[in-house]
Amino acid sequence: MSLEIGVFLPTSTPDPAQPILGDVRACARFAEEVGLDSIWSTDHLVASAPILDSTVVVAAAAAVTERITVGFNVLLLALRPVAWAAKQVSTLQHLSGNRLVLGIGTGNPAHGDIGWRAAGVSFTDRGARTDAALRALPDLVTGKRTVLDDGTEVALAPGSAMPPVVVAGNGRAALRRAARYGDGWASIALPPEKIASGIAEIGRLAAEHGRPAVKATVVAPEVDTDPQRVAAQLSAYEAAGAERVLLAPTGANWRHDYEFAAKVRAAYN
Repeated sequence: MSLEIGVFLPTSTPDPAQPILGDVRACARFAEEVGLDSIWSTDHLVASAPILDSTVVVAAAAAVTERITVGFNVLLLALRPVAWAAKQVSTLQHLSGNRLVLGIGTGNPAHGDIGWRAAGVSFTDRGARTDAALRALPDLVTGKRTVLDDGTEVALAPGSAMPPVVVAGNGRAALRRAARYGDGWASIALPPEKIASGIAEIGRLAAEHGRPAVKATVVAPEVDTDPQRVAAQLSAYEAAGAERVLLAPTGANWRHDYEFAAKVRAAYN
């Protein structure tokens, strides 16, 4: 099976009235037990609903599992000093045995700018800050001496293997960022034909930088309620160039969602 199926850990929700905060350790263990491929944490300082710290969530999930991929979808690099973010990423690689996937985004404007103001960073400049962080991150994570934007030279130790970077977003700037810095591209709820056209555009832009084309991570696609029919839908995504699909939570009953995802995986396989 080449298309991976992942789920979100219960750390937040888009609906402020129904926050989904579950036992991360139990969720991670169960996802691995039922054969899913990956588990993911969302990220923010202040979101539209209660939200747990993503780096702690990923560390907890990695600590109680052995095989399953653990990832951010997505880490808001621009909220953090890049050296601190790199230290956390490198440490998570060590703790997980190199099972980390680093989804990167600039944040959903629907959450407002309060989290950015609380962190003391510019909401308006978050795209430029993200690009600057992505330029420095690989050398920082792998322990190479790096010159930061303010001229500071630093080498973080110990270094680790740089995890795959999946750049998220459907806009033009996100496509350019994925082409320049990404090992993959993440999009939310796009249909297969839009995935195919996005990958083609990223491939064209990547070639201008001498970089290879990428595959897509499809987040929260609209799917049927029958696992067999969902499996057929996912075939179209794989044909369009997706390597991974992350099924969205339907409510607080994470166990039901994970069992459904496992049935989809079995049907697809």
